[in-house]
Amino acid sequence: MIELYHCVSARSFRALWMLEELGLPYRLQMLPFPPRALAKHYLALNPLGTVPLLIDGDTRMTESAAICQYLASRDPAQRLEVQPSDPAYGSYLNWLHMSDATLTFPQTLVLRYQFFEPAVRRQPQVAQDYERWFLGRLRALETAAQAMPADQPYLCAGRFTAADVAVGYALMLSDYLGMSSQWGPATQHYWMHLQQRAAFLRSLEVEKQAALDQQIDPIPSPLIRP
Repeated sequence: MIELYHCVSARSFRALWMLEELGLPYRLQMLPFPPRALAKHYLALNPLGTVPLLIDGDTRMTESAAICQYLASRDPAQRLEVQPSDPAYGSYLNWLHMSDATLTFPQTLVLRYQFFEPAVRRQPQVAQDYERWFLGRLRALETAAQAMPADQPYLCAGRFTAADVAVGYALMLSDYLGMSSQWGPATQHYWMHLQQRAAFLRSLEVEKQAALDQQIDPIPSPLIRP
C-alpha cells in the first residue's frame, strides 16, 4: 500500500489530492510542521526532513510535482496524465514543473522571511520581492486561463490532469498567503472551479480528520506562526 507523509496544507497536499482523484488505497501519516524540527524521528525516513515523502514498495519520492506525474502514470486508465504522443504533452510537463520550481518556490521564501524566521532574522523586503516575483510569474497562468473554454477550464489536453493538481496547490498556498486579491480574474475563476472538485474537498476532510486522529495540530501549515 502507498504510504504518504504529510503536513496539513503543505506541498504534500498535491500527492494527497492526486491519491483521492485516482481512488488509490493509501495510508496517511501526519506530521507536525516543520517536521525536521518537531518530528526528529522522521529524519531516519527522509534525511531532508521535508514533506511529502511517498513510499510505494521500493519507490521513495520527495518531490511533489514528480509524485503527481508518477501517480498519474501509475494508473493511466484515470487519464490524469498526458501521453508523449499527445500534442499537449510538452505543455503538460511544463505546467507540472513550473508549478513547483517557478510558482511555489518564491512563496516558500515569502513564508520564511515574513513569518517563519525569528523576528530578528525576518527580511520584509526579501518577502515583498519574492511576492512580486510570484505574481509576475503568475501572469503565465492568467494568460492560459483566459484561453480556457468555459466548459473545459483546464491547463492542457482539454481535461483535468495532474498539471491542474500541481498548479492548483500553488494557488492554494498563494490564497493562504493573502495574495488572491492580486490575481487576474481568469486565475480566480480557474481556482474557484478547481475547489469544487469532489476529490479536492475529500482531501481537505481526510487531512483534517487524520490530523485529529493522530494528535497533530490541524491548522494549515502556511498559517502557523512561530
